[in-house]
Amino acid sequence: MQANDFYLPSQDYLLSHSVGRMLKSAQDDFNNQFMAPWQQLNQEPWQQWLEGIERFRLALAKLLGGRAGEFCPQTNLSSGLTKWLMSVPDFQQRKVKVLLSEHDFPSMGFVLQQALQDAELTFIPDSEDMSCLDTWQQHLSAEYDLVFVSHVYSNTGQQAPVSEIISCAKQQNTRVVVDIAQSAGILPIDLHAWQADCVVGSSVKWLCGGPGAGYLWVNPQRVSECKPKDVGWFSHQNPFEFDIHHFAPHDTVLRFWGGTPSVASYILAGHSIDAFAQMGSEKVRAHNLGLLEIIWQALSPWCMSPQESSRCSGTAIIHPGKQLEACAQALKAQGVAIDVRKYGIRVSPHIYNNHEQVTRFVDTVQRFVD
Repeated sequence: MQANDFYLPSQDYLLSHSVGRMLKSAQDDFNNQFMAPWQQLNQEPWQQWLEGIERFRLALAKLLGGRAGEFCPQTNLSSGLTKWLMSVPDFQQRKVKVLLSEHDFPSMGFVLQQALQDAELTFIPDSEDMSCLDTWQQHLSAEYDLVFVSHVYSNTGQQAPVSEIISCAKQQNTRVVVDIAQSAGILPIDLHAWQADCVVGSSVKWLCGGPGAGYLWVNPQRVSECKPKDVGWFSHQNPFEFDIHHFAPHDTVLRFWGGTPSVASYILAGHSIDAFAQMGSEKVRAHNLGLLEIIWQALSPWCMSPQESSRCSGTAIIHPGKQLEACAQALKAQGVAIDVRKYGIRVSPHIYNNHEQVTRFVDTVQRFVD
């Protein structure tokens, strides 16, 4: 894939941590996979639509190192996490002690507070470095039933050492959930190597697949232990049995699926994810790091995010000092698409960005640094 394969504005778009750009081929693919069967067939189009969802699962497996049968489509991360938490029998019978970070996306904290009947949440303070294994080792102990890990923290640009955290948690007999919303497509991921208990993700950011196409991965060794409460006919081992007196949960992660599924979002996302899977996350990451290096070399003193490949996400966070607001306004006035969070200006160069765009960003920021 190259820049001209995407719909891009005439100005500089550096917001892939929020919404990735759409592939030019997506519309024709969507028409063929979703609209045409609906328009033209003299029968219900479910067979063709479900093939589109299966393509979505296959693309995820190719990209993330699992198997297609280990992924269950979900509307978003909150839905997937809620379903998994409510399915673990142990979590319904006693107080569940959870370790997470103040840097985690708020939606995940809301779910952990509400989906568990009796939860005690302990937050690693936002003053601590979530990319440092020592931070996790100092907090993680056998008292916790569950640790929630964001592979990437969106407001700090930090990358958590997921493999090492999972290893430490397993030694403590602590379950692990990993959020890959901000890392899928930009950081190489191997779910089988990780062996987390549960992984939740989405397609809207680096994967350029649009909203509504989330996914839930559950460790296949533990799926049979899960007893989902939010179910429907697509959670059934045989959805077309049509016997209201008999529910047999699917023997795979599809037991979490629920009722009649959405289709359009997964067809859109499946097309994009497959393209990124064919390219490989390593190539996308190499391009990203090359552009981040331009920012680090020019703006290192004002960079609030890590500047090492093993610790940084795909996002650089720059705080120019007292003129932060003026700098952000100047960037937007020049057509540089950025956003601002607690620690500064966020920029995320993707495969469709280039040296000239990042250099324009740097040149503008340098006018405002203290």
